[in-house]
Amino acid sequence: MGQEITVTALRGASPSVMLFDLNRSLTGMAIERYASADAVRGDRPPDVLARRLFDLGATKVTVYSSVVTVEAPPERWDSLLPDVTHTIEHLFLYYGDDAGWSPEALGQATPPGTGSGNDTAPPPNGAAGTPGSSDPSAPTPSSS
Repeated sequence: MGQEITVTALRGASPSVMLFDLNRSLTGMAIERYASADAVRGDRPPDVLARRLFDLGATKVTVYSSVVTVEAPPERWDSLLPDVTHTIEHLFLYYGDDAGWSPEALGQATPPGTGSGNDTAPPPNGAAGTPGSSDPSAPTPSSS
């Protein structure tokens, strides 16, 4: 589930500012400004992204439609740029080590039966590989 966001990084007018142009809008026409990590409220996409960027070392974050503006100490951008780009690209991925929107990534409990963790429930009736499955490649009982 989910798809990577295409990101183009551009230097801002100040050496502490980077602009990230995305291939999709995160806020519509609303401007979301976060002056600090404490200013982040909620779990909407711009909120989650801002929280993650502050965790990386951002000092200010602004999200307006498909542009994310990030401020950080100028001397940190060489090492910070790949991490910020990766964080934005993977915001909406749901599976794997790079998951960005999974319940685990949001700090929430994993819903039961989602396949995460150690679910031990048997597959539901009609699951692939079981008799009565709607999957044409599933084995069927042989008649003798």
